[in-house]
Amino acid sequence: MALSTTVSQRKQIKRKAPRGFLKRVFKQRKPHLRLESRGDLLVHLNCLLFVHRLAEESRANACEDKCGVINKDHVLAAAKVILKKSRG
Repeated sequence: MALSTTVSQRKQIKRKAPRGFLKRVFKQRKPHLRLESRGDLLVHLNCLLFVHRLAEESRANACEDKCGVINKDHVLAAAKVILKKSRG
């Protein structure tokens, strides 16, 4: 195969939060909401922490089932647990 027909498996990881996208979504969904100048970064950080906790809990569920792959059921069970914990 020629090099031009192969697709690179390596992707660039973005190092910055998608601030423009977040601000636009906030303005569209809640136009009356007034955010601090860097409030969108706090929302982005909160989302990243949630996804990290979800991944850890899903991995633990998969290990309990002696499964090497994280299934949809593992993620759904983990989401229920994490959402209960985050309610307070």
